[in-house]
Parts: sequence; C-alpha cells; structure tokens
Amino acid sequence: MKVLKRNAVILTVLLFVCVAVYLNWSYNRGQDLSVGTEVAESDSTASPSDDAEATDDAGTDAESGSLTYEKDSGSASDYFSSARLSRQQARDSATETLQQAAAVDTASQEERDNALAAITVMADYVVTEAQIENILMAKDFADCVVFISANSVNVTVPAPEEGLSAISVAKITETVMASLDVTADQIKIIEVN
Repeated sequence: MKVLKRNAVILTVLLFVCVAVYLNWSYNRGQDLSVGTEVAESDSTASPSDDAEATDDAGTDAESGSLTYEKDSGSASDYFSSARLSRQQARDSATETLQQAAAVDTASQEERDNALAAITVMADYVVTEAQIENILMAKDFADCVVFISANSVNVTVPAPEEGLSAISVAKITETVMASLDVTADQIKIIEVN
C-alpha cells in the first residue's frame, strides 16, 4: 500500500509539472500575441504623413502596416528562448523532486528504482528533444522547441503568415517519427507567427 501511495505522489508531481509547463507556455504565447496586436494597432493609428516618411530598421515602408521578418524573428527568438528556459526549469524541478523522493530513508528499493527510472526517462527526453531540434534546424527551420511527454510530442516552429506548407509539416513529422516511436497523431505542431 505504501509503494502505491508513493508512486501516486510521484505521478501527481510529474502531472503538475507538465501542467505548469503548458500553462507557462500558453501564458507566454498569449503575451507574445498581444504585443504583436498592439504593434499592429499602433501602426494603423499613425497619421498618413508619418507613415509616408517612416521606415523600420530593415528599410521597409511602414505604410504597409506589417512587421518585417527580422522583427518577427526577434520576437520569435525571444519566445523560443523563453520556452526552452521554462522547459528546462520544469524538468529541473521535477528531477529535484524525484531525487528527493529517491533519497528518503523510508523509501523502499522499488520506490527508489521508480524515481530513478523516471529521472532516466526525463534525461532521455532532454537528449532526444535536443537532437530533434538540431535536425529540424538543419532542415531549414529558423528555430524550434520540442517537448516530449509520455504520450505526445509538441513541436513549436516559426511559420509564415500563411502557415506551414504541407512539405514543412511532413519534414517535422518525419523527423519526429524517425527519432521516437510515435505515430503521426501523437505529434502536435504549433506554429508561431
């Protein structure tokens, strides 16, 4: 009974960590989208005489009201850096919790083995995520963040305004399926504009 209780606690902690990572990601994504909306609204409220003379850093006419690729990549780059940091902090927290659970003097050998197995799985996820990210960047994606969980894989990539092409989606799906034993329906591709 004690072993079952301990395993339930470990699984609950892991679940909370995964939920925290998702909520953090969705909160940060919401902020990125609201900043983009505010910039677009401020461009549309500028006077016509200001628009005719104004240019952005890349030399694009501000009259078009659209952000340049360079500006988008800067905000996207910030998003990807933030997502990687959040993912690493969540994993570090979960690993620390599991290490503490394994170090408890009253823990049985089975509980310690389960905690160490969970740590090993997370370490494997970290390595595989990095490998998939590197392969995708080698396949001409500017940046990406991969998050592997027990039964799904989330891949976040920058996308043009019209969305990813079928070829890009196929590249991502093929790369993930070659690296992990997952099916296409377990892969979720998230586009960052």
